[in-house]
Amino acid sequence: MNIHEYQAKEIFRTYGVAVPPGLLAKSAEEAAAAAKELATPVVVVKAQVHAGGRGKAGGVKVCKGPEAAADAAKALLGTNLVTYQTDAKGQPVHAVYVEGGIDIARELYLAMMLDRSSGRVTIMASTEGGMEIEEVAKTHPERIFRETIDPAVGLQAYQARNLAFALKLKDAEVKNAVAFITGLARMYHEKDCAMVEINPLVVTKQGDVLALDGKVAFDDNALYRHKDVEALDDTTQHDPRETEARKYDLNYVGLEGTIGCMVNGAGLAMATMDIIKLKGAAPANFLDVGGGADEEKVTAALKIILADTQVKGILINIFGGIMKCDTIANGIVAAAKATNIQIPLVVRLEGTNVELGKKILADSGLAITPADSLSDAAEKIVEATK
Repeated sequence: MNIHEYQAKEIFRTYGVAVPPGLLAKSAEEAAAAAKELATPVVVVKAQVHAGGRGKAGGVKVCKGPEAAADAAKALLGTNLVTYQTDAKGQPVHAVYVEGGIDIARELYLAMMLDRSSGRVTIMASTEGGMEIEEVAKTHPERIFRETIDPAVGLQAYQARNLAFALKLKDAEVKNAVAFITGLARMYHEKDCAMVEINPLVVTKQGDVLALDGKVAFDDNALYRHKDVEALDDTTQHDPRETEARKYDLNYVGLEGTIGCMVNGAGLAMATMDIIKLKGAAPANFLDVGGGADEEKVTAALKIILADTQVKGILINIFGGIMKCDTIANGIVAAAKATNIQIPLVVRLEGTNVELGKKILADSGLAITPADSLSDAAEKIVEATK
C-alpha cells in the first residue's frame, strides 16, 4: 500500500526524521493561507499523487508569496497528473502540499528496501540526489552505497556513520544524518514498510539533513496490525477495479489488451499472459484468484473483468490442486449465469477431478469452450475474438 508525500512526512516526524515545515491544502484559498502561515520567501506547491516524476510533469511549482501559491494550487487541483510512472490517464490531484522553502546546499538520495538476494533490509544511499536511481546505477554505480541490516541486532550506529561519511557529510551534518537514518530504520521496522525512498535527501546550508520528498510503501500482509496506516489509503489513486478486487482478496492489475484472464497462481497467470501475446493478442488484465477460489471469488472476478469495456473474450486457466476442478467448474458455471456473460469464454482445467470438472462445464448448457492445454486455450480465445 502506498501513501502520499504529506502522509509520509507526518509519520517521519513521529520518528524524528527531519522534514521541512509544510501544510496540506485542498483549495486555492487554503494554499494561500498555508503560504502565508509558513512565511518563507518562497514556498513549493506539490501535487499529491501516488507517482514519481511529479517535478518533470509540472506537478511541483516554486512560488513567491500566497497569491502565486493560490494560482499554482488552482492550476493543479481537479486535474490528472501524467508522469512516467502513471498510465495515459494519469492520477487525480485532490490535494496539494505547500512546503516552506529552504536553503539547499546538496541533494542526496536515501532508500530502504528488502534486498531479496540477501533476504535482509538494505539501506541504499547516493550522492546523486534528484536523479532516478536506475540511471545512477547505470552511469555511476560507484556512487551508490549500501549497508545491510542484520535482523538480529538491527541497524547499528556505525552503519549510519558509514553512510554519512560515504555521502561526504561533515561535522554536525554527520550527527544529523545518523539521527535521521536511525529514525528511518526504526520506522521501517515498526511500521512494516516494504519500501521507503527519499529523493532528494537534502543538506541545508545550516547543516540540517531533511527529507525533501518521501515515498513510502507498506507490506499489505501486515496492515491488519496497523489500522492507523490502513486508514491512510487513498482509493482515488487506484484503478476502481483494483479496489473492488481487494475486497475479495483478488490480485488484479488492469492492462490494455482485449483478452480478460482469470488464473489461479501468479506464475501461471504470467505464463497465460505470455502465451496470449504469443498467439497474436494482448491480455486485458492480470488476475490471480489464488489457491482457494470459490464461487463468490470467481463471480467477483468475472464481474471485474467484464467491467472493462475493451474486453472481447475471457480465458479462464485453472489448475485444481488444493481446490478441486469440480468445485472450480461449479463456481464458473454459477458465475457465468450470475454475470450473464455475452462474450466468448474459454476454460482450461487441469488437476484433481479434472474430468468431473469438464463434465460439469459441458452439461451446463452455457456457451463455454473447453480447452485441453494452455496453448489450445490461447488459440481458441484469440480466434474467437477476431
